[in-house]
Parts: sequence; C-alpha cells; structure tokens
Amino acid sequence: MIKFLDMISEEVKSAFEAAGYDRELGKVTLSNRPDLCEYQCNGAMAGAKLYKKAPIMIANDVAEKCKESNIFSEVTAVAPGFLNFRISDAVIARFLNEMAADDKFGLAMPENPLKIIIDYGGPNVAKPLHVGHLRSAVIGESIKRITRYAGHDVIGDIHLGDFGLQMGLVITEMQCRQPELVYFDENYTGEYPEEAPFTLSELEEIYPTASAKSKEDESYKERALEATYKLQMGQPGHRALWKHIMNVSLPDLKRNYENLSVEFDLWKGESDVHDIVPGMAQQMKDGGFAYMSEGALVVDVKEESDSKEIPPCMILKSDGAALYTTTDLATILERMEQYHPDKMIYLTDKRQELHFEQVFRCARKTGLVDADTQLMHIGFGTVNGKDGKPFKTRDGGVMRLESLITEIKEEMYRKITDNREVEEAEARATADIVALSAIKYGDLSNQAAKDYIFDIDKFTSFEGDTGPYILYTIVRIKSILNKYKEKEGKQIAELSVNDMTNASEKALMLELVKFNAMMENACEESAPHKVCAYIYDLANAFNHFYHETKILTEEDEKKKEGFIALLNLTKDILETCIDVLGFAAPERM
Repeated sequence: MIKFLDMISEEVKSAFEAAGYDRELGKVTLSNRPDLCEYQCNGAMAGAKLYKKAPIMIANDVAEKCKESNIFSEVTAVAPGFLNFRISDAVIARFLNEMAADDKFGLAMPENPLKIIIDYGGPNVAKPLHVGHLRSAVIGESIKRITRYAGHDVIGDIHLGDFGLQMGLVITEMQCRQPELVYFDENYTGEYPEEAPFTLSELEEIYPTASAKSKEDESYKERALEATYKLQMGQPGHRALWKHIMNVSLPDLKRNYENLSVEFDLWKGESDVHDIVPGMAQQMKDGGFAYMSEGALVVDVKEESDSKEIPPCMILKSDGAALYTTTDLATILERMEQYHPDKMIYLTDKRQELHFEQVFRCARKTGLVDADTQLMHIGFGTVNGKDGKPFKTRDGGVMRLESLITEIKEEMYRKITDNREVEEAEARATADIVALSAIKYGDLSNQAAKDYIFDIDKFTSFEGDTGPYILYTIVRIKSILNKYKEKEGKQIAELSVNDMTNASEKALMLELVKFNAMMENACEESAPHKVCAYIYDLANAFNHFYHETKILTEEDEKKKEGFIALLNLTKDILETCIDVLGFAAPERM
C-alpha cells in the first residue's frame, strides 16, 4: 500500500508534468503552517531558475492542473510561488479504511527481506545487572521488534561476557577465600562437585571485591589475568568453577530480562567462539593480514582517509590470551558461517565507538564478512540522575537494575491507589504494566546517542510525553469501545471511517495516515524515538478530538459508527506501536 504522502506527491508530480514542467519538482511535504494548509510543495521555487519564469506563474499553472484531481479539496498558489493543499475528506477516509483492512495497516513488506542479527545484551556473567545495562536491553529489544514488524528476519543475541577478566577475578578471589577447594588442586583427577561453592548473593559480592582488589594490588591483578588465561586454555578446575558461575548467574539474568520484557533468540557468549579463535588467527596470518608487534598479534586497520589515529586491532595478547576484539571477530566469523546475515547491528555504550570501528574494519579487511554485509554500531548515551551525573543510588552506589524497576513499580502502585479503592492484586498487576511503560518510554523517547536524565517523577506522570500518558489514552479508547459494544451490540471491526465532521477529527485522521511512513523510517534508521514521537502526537490528537466531540451520545447513528471505527483504528495503531517499543497496555487504569 502506497504511503499517504507518496500518493499526494505522485498526484502533484503528474500535475507538474501535465503543466509542462519536470515532474520531480512535485515533491510534497507536510505543511509547516498547518493553520494555512495541510501539505505544501515548493517545487515552483526550484523551477523558476530552470525555466526562467516567475515561480508564482509556475505555481499557478500547476494549481490549475491539481484542481482536476479528486484528491484535493483546496489548492492555492501563494506568492512568491508556494503550492498549498488541503486533502479531500473522502480520500482520507478511504485511505484509513484500507489501512484498517490490512494486517499491518498498509505497511509495505520488503521484496527481499534481510537477515539481521542484533547484538544487544552484553552483560558480564557473575555481575548483577545495573542501570547501565538498561539502554542496551531496551533500545535493542525495540529495534529488534521494529525491524521484525517491518518484515525482516531478525535474530537477537545477548552476547554474554562470560570468558574474560571478570571470570579470572572471581576465580582468583575464590582461591583466596577457599584455597582448599579441589578446583585449585592441579593434580586432582576426579569428578568435580555438582553443587556450586557459592550462592548468587555471595557471587554478587565476590566480583566487586575482586575488582576493587585488582585496582589496588598489581600482583592480585596479575594472578587474575593468569587465571583468565588458564580458563581460556582449558584448565579443568577453572573450567569446572566457570560452569558453576554460569549455572548460578544465568537464571538470575534471565529473570531480570524477563521483568523488562526483553527476549533473546540466542544466549551465546564469548565462550562459544573460543575454540575457533586459533584457526581465525592462523587464517589472518596466512592471509598476510596479521603480524607480531611487541609480542602481540595485530592487524593494521588505519586508512589513508583517516583524520585521526586508528590503532591496530589486537587479535591475541603476548601471552596468547584473547581480548574483546578477538571474541567479537570470532563471533562475526561464527555468525557468517551459521546464519549468513545481511546485516549485524551492535548496541553498546557510545564510548566503544573506536572498538567497533577497529573490529568492523578488521572483519572487512581479513574477509570475515562479504563485501555487501552491513556492520552497524549504535552507540548510546548514559542514563543520568537529576544532577546530570550517571544515575546512582541514594547512597552514591551504582543502582541495580532490579532495584530501579522495583522503585518505579512502587511509585506507580502509589499513584494508582492514591485516593482510589482498587483491589490489591489488580493494582499491583496494573502498576507492573504501567511501570514498564514509564521505564521504556522514558528511555526510548530520547535519541539513542544522547545522554538523558532519568527523572522518576516525570516518567511516572500521567500527563505529558510519558509512557503512562500513552497507556492512559489507550485505556480511555478501550473504555469507550467497550461501552459502545455493550450498548449497541455491533461488531466494531465491520464499521467504516466516515468523512470528517470537525477539525479535531480530521487532525486525528491526518495523524493516522502517517503510520506507514513513520514505521518504515523508524526501521531504516533503527530509531525507536521516532515511534515515540509519533504516538505522542497521535495520543494528543485523539485526546483533543475526544474533548471536542460527543462520541457515544451522538444521535446520528452513521456519524457515531464512523467515530467508533476511527477510535478502533487509533487503538490498534497505538497498541501496535507500544508493542514494538516493548510494552503493553492494561485493560483499566
């Protein structure tokens, strides 16, 4: 189904052509003066120089041709050469009814869907998720859903940090505390215990302790690096302890991501590609790409056009241990062999921009990817408190993600039950749903690359540009539709949108027709904030219409049916949009 703006542009292009001008001058845009018109075209201004003719003369010629079309209810040429348009009510109503009849509201599916892998988790095992993990999960999940909705084959991979220095730190600290454990006896040949020598809460205390020690004690850090190397080289005791760490950590990670409604198709990590690293390194050496530099194996990735220094990409350290670059490259190799994706998208903190520049260049230079494989890094900003600094707990520590979610849920519960009688179970369930909208919309409504302030009071408000406001709008529409069904007993899906009856109704209709173009653009640019901006405008347009229009008390039955059809389409599109953002609406609030 053609996009609404493209349909109008085609009509104006044909008018330019019929008037004897280049049809490409007929591109139409949304009006920047909605008080004067709904759409506009400035092509006559550009054509003036080309045809050595006053732009208003060109505009007048084209306007006459446009008046022959049934798409426009009003066409005016305005000095010095603007073309202003208002669209026929019948055309808008027909377009909306076609949208309502289509599974995806007329969003055109790609002729050749892409296979895309999105790498958007990246937590380190053995460490609890904290507020810094929020953006990767929330933005990545939304991009996955948007891209999938747009018709592409998408695989989401958590890409765990499960084989790096953090593991060596935990193993080293465990050895300090319990040196008698069989995992540290290099002569031990028996079966290792099935039960882990630590609980989840103990493990979550061990890592920060070990990390702090490594920063103060160089010898401790060296031991941790050695433990990491032994783990990667397959030392049995270290591998057995590593399995315990994984078995204890993963259920907690899965529970936390589930609480965020974030789902991964693959739960792979650095350890999954460990065995292919030696072959990959050898292949790079054999190809003449990798060479030894100060004991380390590196690949040059600088280019003549670089305006800044791009260091070589390190493949293996001098002791043969792998790095993040190594496992990222090996993961690209594995993905190409197993899935052959057309595109890979990575979600991380924007401070990792140089790392991915090196990795992508190295992957291309060494032939790990095909020439037409797209590699994309989306670097996001930090989540800050009201002081503009990275979000912390009240006592200044890094806030756990679980604690943040709980705090938002409690705030929503307080607001839902404030001065109202609501059953405990329903209030809690509703608070959980609305809290998720507050968290996700609060994040996603900001452009990914920008830092933003996590303002709990603002994000949990039922007014303004917030998740709860969007949900409240959806619930309001559901309530009206339910009342109509109870009273009239008609099948709402069989009703049709009618020509508009007032200005606020037309404004709502003109917001709805933007859906296809918006969703296509949000997919192309991997930009969830564009979905947020759209549904905020749509919610505002609906609420304006709602306050100005008698809907259920309208006496003209045909008008009422048209209102209900319009509301039903608005609800469906709003619910589709919040679904691709990663949250849902309750039945009541």
